[in-house]
Amino acid sequence: MKSWLRMAALSACLAAAPSAYAQTYPSKPITIIVPASPGGVTDMLARILAQHFNADWGAQTVVENKPGANNQVAAEYVMHQPGDGYTLFIAPETTFIVNPTLYPDLRYKLTDFTPIAGLVQINHGLILHPSVPANSVRELVALAKAKPGQLNYGTYGAGSSGHLNMEMFKTVTGTDLVAVHYKGAAPAMQDVIAGHIQLMFISVGNAVPQSKAGAVKFIGIGAPKRMALLPDVPTIAEAGYPGFTAVSWFALFGSAGIPPDVVAKINGEVRKTFADPAVQKTFLDAQYFESIAGSPQELSERVRTEEPQWRKLIQAAHITAE
Repeated sequence: MKSWLRMAALSACLAAAPSAYAQTYPSKPITIIVPASPGGVTDMLARILAQHFNADWGAQTVVENKPGANNQVAAEYVMHQPGDGYTLFIAPETTFIVNPTLYPDLRYKLTDFTPIAGLVQINHGLILHPSVPANSVRELVALAKAKPGQLNYGTYGAGSSGHLNMEMFKTVTGTDLVAVHYKGAAPAMQDVIAGHIQLMFISVGNAVPQSKAGAVKFIGIGAPKRMALLPDVPTIAEAGYPGFTAVSWFALFGSAGIPPDVVAKINGEVRKTFADPAVQKTFLDAQYFESIAGSPQELSERVRTEEPQWRKLIQAAHITAE
């Protein structure tokens, strides 16, 4: 009987341990790893989370930038950290849905991480140089079919969202457009504005001001439905390509093995942060971003659903890393 009681007491302690851990979390500094240089979207997201972790939990939160190799440097660092919730990772979607196909010798996989929460989705706008004789997606497709291989589009590097979204556009529309790769979205857009190339997909937040200034034509959005902030801009799906989207997105992950209740605590703080009216107005709306803060299960399912879709496209288009 005494032995049974001791076992029962031990089992109760083990069952209570994760909850006790979550109650004391965080009890030391949190580090958020960013796979890019300061100033970009991932960096901004990390600093917003750090600010709210500090304010709501009193947790010292450090943002550490580890750019390189299309997010691989940061991912490999995080995967080797303890699964205690004190090392977090802001990951663009390419980290888990593009890199596994683009880099055959990739040294990490999704199971090396703990999915925590989606963060934001960026809808991409299709922009043209004003000289292009097309004012809608349908007109652009007709022009491209009349001039196969004669229209050039800009990307932010081989395998970037701007590249893959246009390759998907080519596939669904049956057009032949030629990729010109740049080391970032800004130089690509500058060449659209200058007329050196004819078109590209770029974040709506970058497309809107250039369109308002008359520097580009903004003919469609790759969003699943019209954006509330831009109700007059049609989606590409409306042009006869149902289901087509052109987006990029970002999510929060941790090292593998983070206790479920710690994951739940961080997830709850992320949702609270992106539901904050001040964050909505000054960050999300200002950048034309959309919150995708949801459950860890929703994030995992998105990766599992999208990865084979992009693998098929990358292989069919013979896209390789530069």
